[in-house]
Amino acid sequence: MTTIYPRPKKALGQNFLTDNNIVAKILTAADIQPEDHVLEVGPGRGALTNLLTRQAKKLVCVEFDRELAEILRQQYKDNHQVTIHEQDILKVDFASLLGEATGNWKVVANLPYNISTPVLFRFLEERKRFSRLVLMLQKEVGERLSASPGSGDYGIITVLLGLWFEVKKEFLVASNCFYPAPKVDSVVISLVPRKQPLAEVKDEQFFRQVVKASFAQRRKTLHNCLKAARLAEPDKLSLAFEKSGIDGKRRGETLSIAEFAELAQQF
Repeated sequence: MTTIYPRPKKALGQNFLTDNNIVAKILTAADIQPEDHVLEVGPGRGALTNLLTRQAKKLVCVEFDRELAEILRQQYKDNHQVTIHEQDILKVDFASLLGEATGNWKVVANLPYNISTPVLFRFLEERKRFSRLVLMLQKEVGERLSASPGSGDYGIITVLLGLWFEVKKEFLVASNCFYPAPKVDSVVISLVPRKQPLAEVKDEQFFRQVVKASFAQRRKTLHNCLKAARLAEPDKLSLAFEKSGIDGKRRGETLSIAEFAELAQQF
């Protein structure tokens, strides 16, 4: 029996993967083993789902679209290895969804462009649960994740994810591999949690504040950005620059992750 799917919903940013070669490359990048537990975010019409069920020990799918979630639920109703959740990944309770065990989940996701950055921050918060994440993103977002200091793509998300994850650009995906075809190309990236953060950060929340303030006004100097954020009194701010050996006249986009960590520590 042929499954009749609802029309793609533009409001949900739905672009369904249709290229089987790309599906195969994603699964290779994910390196699914028979004992793996996998979280698939945005299974959509199930291009990846069926193959994941053949490779993983357990598959949990989170689909926001009610109609698609119901179709998937019916398709896998007799497969106890698969669980379909009709939920918003930005609001889901990961402890309830995946259990309390940490480090034993892999993530495979084709993220809608309009929520990709917030979802990345959620994965960052829940990083201890995962051993590997393979994500399809808008090419522009992927370029930001793998950018180097000094480039225009280097920013907040680069620093915060780079502190905790090894980021690798796997391959590009042309827009004609989707239905409907988006106006931009995509990229598949992999994130592997580091055993230790790239630099020592004693207060992660304050580190984030320093990083976000440093990029708040990209054309201004680091000193002026941090002064405007009022993270410290002016004299303490100057002292922090002096002790860290970082020139306050530099711009935030030129600092490495280690330099951000050192600057935050000197506050």
